[in-house]
Amino acid sequence: MAGLISARAGPRSSLPVRRSSAARPLPASQVAVRFMSPLFRSAKVCKSRGLVAATLEVSKDGSSAVLANRQPSKDAIETLRNADAVCFDVDSTVIMDEGIDELADFCGAGKAVAEWTAKAMTGSVPFEEALAARLSLIKPSLSQVEECLEKMPPRISPGMADLIKKLKANSTDVFLVSGGFRQMIKPVAFELGIPAENIIANQLLFRTSGEYAGFDPTEPTSRSGGKAKAVQQIKQNHGYKTVVMVGDGATDLEARQPGGADLFICYAGVQMREPVAADADWVVFDFQELIAKLP
Repeated sequence: MAGLISARAGPRSSLPVRRSSAARPLPASQVAVRFMSPLFRSAKVCKSRGLVAATLEVSKDGSSAVLANRQPSKDAIETLRNADAVCFDVDSTVIMDEGIDELADFCGAGKAVAEWTAKAMTGSVPFEEALAARLSLIKPSLSQVEECLEKMPPRISPGMADLIKKLKANSTDVFLVSGGFRQMIKPVAFELGIPAENIIANQLLFRTSGEYAGFDPTEPTSRSGGKAKAVQQIKQNHGYKTVVMVGDGATDLEARQPGGADLFICYAGVQMREPVAADADWVVFDFQELIAKLP
């Protein structure tokens, strides 16, 4: 990996947030939040973001399989309340966007990449195959990543900041476990008060000239089953007894296995992926549903 740099785009200043003024009305309980800072000036909405409002309007009834786990069991509630740590997926969970799709759209490869993202999130192809295919279509330079963050800043999902505050108040640690990229996740973590060492995500690699040079294949989240391994490592390294995983995709569901997450909560407030929701322990459409169950 000589001649390569592992650029880690961190926040350059405090990142206050404001409510989105994007021209797409959302319910009051689902108002988008945007970053505003010198790093994130000139925010604009790309065409693909017009899909978000429609996605948020997915019926909360869902399929009969989803209905069965809309009401949490007593065990599920107790597991959440007693969790030593909660691990959150980032794209379409902590934030309302799919970071790699936003970057692809910015770089002019949006449609083709979105198709691969859908395959990866439903588990129809191995995650590592989808990741490599998407990045080969985008080939983002370091400057493009930085400009994308500046012009299309991530939008924190409604209720997420309050949920994290509630978890911290209960002495529950919070981790971000994502198949996305550290360069695009660190500003989100900073805004939410999550330490950088609690991020497990993929790492883009660039040549010293700033040209795209690939991604780090040693990151656990770069391959199928990676989130399960990441959660297992978190549990072992910190001596946690109980860990909860919250996310929307098949790779998040995979984290619930022996030695990994003790509970999987499917967040369907942005994307409803029925095969994932059907196998979840608990399905929520609003993070207030989780806040309400915490002491």
